[in-house]
Formats: sequence, structure tokens, C-alpha cells
Amino acid sequence: MPDEQMKQWVTSQDGLDNLTLTTAPKPTAGDGEVLVKINTVSLNYRDTEVVMGLYGHHASVGHAEPIVPGSDICGTVVSSNSDQWREGQRVMAIFNQSHLTGQIHAEDMSSGLGLPLPGVLCEYRAFPASGLVAVPDYLSNEEACNLPIASVTAWMAINGFRPLGQCASGGETVLIQGTGGVAVAGLQIAHAAGLKTIVTSSSDDKLEKAKKIGADATINYRTKEDWESDVMRITEDKGADIIFENGGAQTLCKSFDCVAFGGLINCKEEISKNPMHTNVLALRRNVTLKGILNGPKERFEEMTKFYEKHQIRPVVDKTFEFDEAKEGLKYLFSGGHFGKVVVKVAA
Repeated sequence: MPDEQMKQWVTSQDGLDNLTLTTAPKPTAGDGEVLVKINTVSLNYRDTEVVMGLYGHHASVGHAEPIVPGSDICGTVVSSNSDQWREGQRVMAIFNQSHLTGQIHAEDMSSGLGLPLPGVLCEYRAFPASGLVAVPDYLSNEEACNLPIASVTAWMAINGFRPLGQCASGGETVLIQGTGGVAVAGLQIAHAAGLKTIVTSSSDDKLEKAKKIGADATINYRTKEDWESDVMRITEDKGADIIFENGGAQTLCKSFDCVAFGGLINCKEEISKNPMHTNVLALRRNVTLKGILNGPKERFEEMTKFYEKHQIRPVVDKTFEFDEAKEGLKYLFSGGHFGKVVVKVAA
């Protein structure tokens, strides 16, 4: 009897135009695994880098090709070989499947979905039971798929240094650069936690959207090149306690100039290899500069409780059908989105 087939997108990491829709045998759940029907996939900038052959965040990711890209899902359990999950439950997958608690280690990078492990831009996928998190009931499939990377990364930027179960609760100022998926999630989390928020963008339209979901202050960095001085003015010369640093070498020096004493600068993207002219004397103010790379399952589950308490709904900019996934990635790469871009897999 022939194997049941499913559709999947495959890349040889040779460009967005070469992403190919193919068929493959439908997987089955092995021992301790759960077979998930994928309902929706949230696209991340990382996915465009993988498809274009540009992703090299860590040597341990390797270069698996061809590969199914994508890492963020909301799906429904169709069969389970674990008593942790039952048929019909909605689930999300953690990004690095082995990263369950504590600080991430090099070996966890080899368990990343969408490189080096096969990703989720397909109709079905089997996961280890430990690699899944329950979807809060109030979220739609289109909303829930955005939590694993964007929301968890934002959560770690704000709460990663705090003890588990003791998240931020007011009194601090958060500076958020940009209006992409992580930035918008960070704004929503900070606003719900009662933190003061400042958002920067080159688009007045996007800044207006940011105000509507809780931004206390906004700065157009295209018309206000010395935006760091505005941050100091808004904070009455105190500076921002937490900064979502999104521009690398181009903006890091400005972040140092407007970070508060004892503040935290989270670098989401890879720092450019070009020389940086940064005032390292800012470190005398007890500033912490930290790379940020998602978080463990325990923090993901902590975050979903916070989301449920505050009824936070991820912002979905645009949804594409499964056979339009290539167009979805191109749209994401263009940078015109506010929030997240989603692919609807199941009808």
C-alpha cells in the first residue's frame, strides 16, 4: 500500500525564487512523539536568511540541504505516543527542541527547527512530546503561531534576567527599535506589564499603529537622526532601562548613549563585523550588553500564562495561503509589515 503523501515547501538555501512546493510521505509519530497537523505557520526573518543561504548565527546549525524551512506553528494533535498530549489538543512548538530550562547551550542550537532540523512549512510534522506547549484557548490559530519565536524572544529581552515567575511589573522604561514581530510583541508585553514604552521607526504610519497598541512615546529616526537625545528627554535624562537593539553597528552607539544606569541592551540581530565606534565607558554605568536568542520551554510556558492573564493578541499584518508561502516570505523580506506574517496551512 503506498504511503500517504503530504505537501511541503523545500529549499536548497539558494534563494526565495527557488523555494519549491513538493510532496513527501506523511510522517508518523515514533516512541515518545506526537504527530501534529499544522494549521498555521508564522514567518520570521530568520526563515528568509535560511532560504537565501545567509543564516550563520552559530556554527552548530550546520548546512542541511535541501530542507523544509520555518519554525513557528500552531497545530492540532492527530496522534500521540505520549501521555502528555491527546488527540485534538492545539499545540505550539518550541524553537530549539532540546532547550527546556535555563541558559541555552551550543548543543541546543543543533535542535533548531527550520535549520538544522527540518522545519514546519508542511502539512504534518512529528515532534518530541517535550518540544510542545499548549495553546491558550482564547487565541486563534493565526494568532497562536506567532508566540514561539517573536513573543518568546521579546519575553526574554524583558524578563530573561528575572527569576522564573517574577516578571516585570512597572517602573521601568523600554526602548523598542522597529515594528517587526519581536518589536511589536515586546511593545505588547511591556504595555501589559505597566512599563513605559518608547518605539522608534522610519514610518509615521507604523508609529501611529504602535500608539494604538500601547506605545507611550514614538520617534521617527529618519526625521530625528539624534533620536537618542529624544529618549533622554522623554525619560528626564534617566535613559531607557531595557533596550531592544535592532540595528547593530548602526545604532548600538546611540543605544549606549541613552541607556539608563544599570540598564540592559538586548541585541536581537547579529552584530556587524565592521568596526564599531561605541562609547565603552558606558559600561562604567553598570550597563549590560546581551545577545538575545529565544528562550527555554519553561519561559515559554511562563509567558503563555502572562498572555492569558492579560488577553494579549499578537498583531497579524497579513495572512497567505499555503501555496502562497513564497510570496509571504518575499513580503516579509520587503520589510513593509507591522507585526507578523502568517501562512495558513490547513483549510
